[in-house]
Parts: sequence; C-alpha cells; structure tokens
Amino acid sequence: MALTFRLRKHADYQRVYQASRKQFSRQMTFFFAQRPALAGQPDTPRVGLTVGKVMGKAVDRNRIKRRMREAVRRNIALLQGPVDVILHPRRSVIDLDFATLDREVAQVFRTIQKGSPAPAKADTQPSS
Repeated sequence: MALTFRLRKHADYQRVYQASRKQFSRQMTFFFAQRPALAGQPDTPRVGLTVGKVMGKAVDRNRIKRRMREAVRRNIALLQGPVDVILHPRRSVIDLDFATLDREVAQVFRTIQKGSPAPAKADTQPSS
C-alpha cells in the first residue's frame, strides 16, 4: 500500500465514521465516505485498517495487518476517485487462506465502488 493510499490521521477516521454507516461482509466490517476534492491533494482512494487488542496479541494483530495491507495493495485499482475506506477485519482473518482474503477485499472494494457516486467532472463548455 503506497503512502498516498494510507488513511493515517485520527480526524480522517472520525470523518469517515461520522459520514457513513457500518457495512458488513463475511470476514470484515467496513466504512467508506467520499472525500471532498481539495487543491493539492491527489484524488486517490485511501484505506485505513483498525485491528484492536480484542483481536489477540501483538503478533496476531500485526500478522492480520500485514495480510490485509497486501490484499488492499493488490486490489486498490478497483477503487476510483477520492474515497476513504476503513476496514475492520474479524479474528477469523488470521486463519483464512490468502486467496479467500484477497477475493473478500476485492468484493468489498467493488461494493464500495458501486455505492460511491461518480466523481464530478469539471465543466469544459465555455460559458456564453
């Protein structure tokens, strides 16, 4: 996951939580929200992961995050436009084979893309 694709700031996480509702897939819960286009910021999707202490010891949480980051990296091209996504994996992700996890993340991203409004295009017609 490249640096520009990471959701990092607490305020960004809070904005996504406030602007969206919890959605569910088989192995994870996810939130997503459109990001307002700001000058100087790329219109790329950003993804954040939350893996709480309830998911196990640090070794287990780090393994879940590594696997999730790789699945996101492989499927980030499915997302278009300035959208922020937060993924909450379930504990079962640690024992899931990677191909299944990869398909699950791809399906979540397809669902998000269908639910996101198309990015607004700038009007190229000259005004009279």
